[in-house]
Amino acid sequence: MNGLVLLVIAMVVLIVAYVVYGRYLERTWGVDPNAKTPAIKNDDGVDYVPSNKWNVFAHQFSSIAGAGPVTGPVMALMFGWIPTVLWILVGGIFFGAVQDFGALYASVKSDGKSMGGIIEEYIGKTGRKLFFLFCWLFTLLVIAAFADMVAGTFNGFGADGSKVAANGSAASISMLYIVVAIGFGFFLRKFKVSGKLQAAIGIVLILLMLAVGIAFPIYFDKTTWLYVVFVYIFFASITPMWLLKQPRDYLTTFLFVGMIIAAVVGVLIYNPTISTPAFTGFVTDSGSYLFPTLFVTIACGAVSGFHSLVSSETSSKQIENEKDMLQVGYGSMLLESLLAILVVVVVGSLSSLIADGTLNQQLTAMVTVEGGATPFTQFAVGVTGFVSQLGLPQEWGICIMTMFVSALALTSLDAVARISRLSFQEFFEIEPGQEQSGINKFLTNKYVATLISLFCGYLLSLGGYNNIWPLFGSANQLLAAMVLISISVFLKVTGRKGWMLYIPMCLMLVVTLTSLGMSIYNIVTAWMTTGTIDFLTSGLQLIVAVLLVALGVLVAFFDFKKLFESKKATA
Repeated sequence: MNGLVLLVIAMVVLIVAYVVYGRYLERTWGVDPNAKTPAIKNDDGVDYVPSNKWNVFAHQFSSIAGAGPVTGPVMALMFGWIPTVLWILVGGIFFGAVQDFGALYASVKSDGKSMGGIIEEYIGKTGRKLFFLFCWLFTLLVIAAFADMVAGTFNGFGADGSKVAANGSAASISMLYIVVAIGFGFFLRKFKVSGKLQAAIGIVLILLMLAVGIAFPIYFDKTTWLYVVFVYIFFASITPMWLLKQPRDYLTTFLFVGMIIAAVVGVLIYNPTISTPAFTGFVTDSGSYLFPTLFVTIACGAVSGFHSLVSSETSSKQIENEKDMLQVGYGSMLLESLLAILVVVVVGSLSSLIADGTLNQQLTAMVTVEGGATPFTQFAVGVTGFVSQLGLPQEWGICIMTMFVSALALTSLDAVARISRLSFQEFFEIEPGQEQSGINKFLTNKYVATLISLFCGYLLSLGGYNNIWPLFGSANQLLAAMVLISISVFLKVTGRKGWMLYIPMCLMLVVTLTSLGMSIYNIVTAWMTTGTIDFLTSGLQLIVAVLLVALGVLVAFFDFKKLFESKKATA
């Protein structure tokens, strides 16, 4: 299959989906451009910060477009590029974008409440408690998986102890990004600059950071970087949005756009042929089944429950006009789907790049390493090979691309750390009028909540992202199922149409419960066979998997009960 043709087809499909289906949802649900949004009504300069649509879009896209759109599609290629592409397009248009837009819409219409708050209002207090507990467990998996990926990507030393310049430079640039983002945040806070000037300053800063980072790499081992990452996300979780999160997301969006443009231009120039098989069968050689594995492996890029948390926990508190929600909620998801398609084209063409000698010896060694290269590395090497046709030295290209893809994970990490803290706090919140106990005050303290969440995430990260990813994917999609059911209840109770959510929510519920059931079965079987279990890997995963199933079933039960009651009441 010609990669350029596939990319063009996908772009046309996604654009048509935005114009036709996205605007249909906007008209059907009802968007009021004259309504006062929660960001305006509750402006506190910390969580509620009214922002223009491009800033909120930047926050939403950079937060949701983490490691998922790179990792998931690459791993799913074991089934072939046809099922991978089909699920990305169908899932992105009718599942993921609908969920993201729906969660954002429901939150804005509910005074900026999180999904847990919406569940409490329309379903009940028990459902709310269970949902927050589920969300907190899920965020631990995200923190663990992405932190391990970032630390591995920044690892400045190879297996033989030699320095890896690309990783060291990527790490240096990423650290500069944090410092510069804080300074940029203060600057924007003090000086009200126009959007064009703001963008120009942002681009200049990015170019300077790239130059300095490449010139002065930082070499730490993976363990050290893991500590650094957790220290960073601790502060990212507790600082005001305007100080770090918003300016970092804004600057990072330029990287994302640059990465996408570089990949598209590279595809145009190289005109690659996808050498990955079109379809390998319903069962792989390793014993993975197409159903449900494909649907949980590709989460970000198709549908991801995590996105709903970003929509309702942070983005809804920044929307200054309801008419911006379509672009922020629906549009950002479709852009992520495009990124996932790009990943398929790039990684699916790696064999061709190696065969025709486009990649130099260093890059070839990076993707042919024993045990297999990470999805990050495969994508970075592929794009570097494409754009090298323009004369860019491959040594520079791989540094920049490695930093680009690691930025994807870092932006999700600082978002999910905040969401994890908020979920933990909201779980222990007392009802208005009740007296708060000492233990309750302690657990709802933002510093304590953050430390507990990050410590648990750190323990899970010790098992490595390869062990965590299948569980993360299942939990992610189960969260999506619960959110879709909850949005359906909201739409039904408030007199809006929600039929477009029924098939997605049922399918995701079946897929995820099947996948989690298989994970539990495999862990228990291995345990019974060997007679031993590693607590930091399989043991913790088993505990989390059982809890996720139990909580997911309970939340789904309360959601469905309310949905059917609402239907009956309005019949």
